[in-house]
Amino acid sequence: MTIRINADFSQRIVVQPSDYHWVESPMPGVQRMMLDRVGGETARATSIVRYEPFSEFSPHIHSGGEEFFVLEGVFSDEHQRYGKGSYVRNPIGSSHTPKIGKEGATIFVKLQQFDEKDTEQKVIDTQTQPWFQGLVGGLKVMPLHEFESEHVALVKWAPNTQFTAHQHWGGEEIFVLEGTFHDEHGRYPKGSWLRSPHLSRHSPFTKEEGALIYVKTGHL
Repeated sequence: MTIRINADFSQRIVVQPSDYHWVESPMPGVQRMMLDRVGGETARATSIVRYEPFSEFSPHIHSGGEEFFVLEGVFSDEHQRYGKGSYVRNPIGSSHTPKIGKEGATIFVKLQQFDEKDTEQKVIDTQTQPWFQGLVGGLKVMPLHEFESEHVALVKWAPNTQFTAHQHWGGEEIFVLEGTFHDEHGRYPKGSWLRSPHLSRHSPFTKEEGALIYVKTGHL
């Protein structure tokens, strides 16, 4: 059975924590909040996945690649442990067996979305990486990955920062990790996910909270 969730990539999509609807995965103790999905159990998918302490997931191969960011707890497999703030890319053809410890784990994960030429395996502890000055005062950027038109980064927004109006060539995807992100369309607290299509525009800013966001551009 093909599941289609937010499958029209020409549409702007916003999912806030108040919209979350957790569904059980095929494995006990593992739940998913599906943000977008095209396919069955193996699918082109963007999800938040919540692992209870001592839960496991069956061995699997990443036929289209896997990219994830650890939101809470510690994600583990036979290769290593990935603490909160870890950014991981497992290329096409890689495999693993998730086995979670006492901390449990929550991850933001994207599946089946790699270009077949993008073969770099990557593990970045964003808690220890340097920040670089952004394009305007109050912005700091931590680059995580780039391949052709696709760029992935963390962006730290100081309180009361305004960014210039801009257009997204190849689209933009945002997950709010801390604080509250804003633009002229709305307010997006921690846990919000935004997907803006090719050639969309906005003028983002923060208020007194500031924000930390995961941003991917050029992939849509």
